[in-house]
Amino acid sequence: MVVIFSRVAAFTARHPVVKGMISYGTLWPTSCLIQQTISGKTIENYDWVQALRFSLYGGLFTAPTLYAWIRLSTRLWPVTSLKTSIIKAFVEQLTYGPAALICFFFGMGLLEGKSVQEAKTIVENKFLPTWKVGVCFWPILQTLNFQYIPEHNRVPFVSACSLVWCCFLAYMHQLSLKKASEMKLTNRLLGTPHIKN
Repeated sequence: MVVIFSRVAAFTARHPVVKGMISYGTLWPTSCLIQQTISGKTIENYDWVQALRFSLYGGLFTAPTLYAWIRLSTRLWPVTSLKTSIIKAFVEQLTYGPAALICFFFGMGLLEGKSVQEAKTIVENKFLPTWKVGVCFWPILQTLNFQYIPEHNRVPFVSACSLVWCCFLAYMHQLSLKKASEMKLTNRLLGTPHIKN
């Protein structure tokens, strides 16, 4: 067993993007399950498929794109100082952050089998409120990340921080599903046709 762990550690040291993919692929579904627990679900009625979607999306999309952004930001601002760390964090919030949120809501919608138009509507409804919260959360953590964490561990650090963030994203996602379900029920009770949102 020790040999396996040492080989995995050596492989992820040579390929840091894989370390990020593993951390996102495990921490994002964990946060999804935490959020489900907070909303009252138990192991008997967890949405395991939703957790799998979070794992796939986090491991196969978020981790590689974040790794690419961190590599790019290191090339653009190679000196590590408090000033450059703050600059990187704020540039990220104005560039990578919005793109990542749009991709998350759109991608998760598609993974749930929604149409492109339905996924676009999800983005329109959730992007701005979520981004407003992210602007208060991520610049501080990313400043610490860029200032104190070695580059090869920055994606896993963000992954650990995103455990909390992903609980929030899962909450926002569940909230919209709940609203859509309530709207469908109300329309059914009133006898009006269901309008997709």
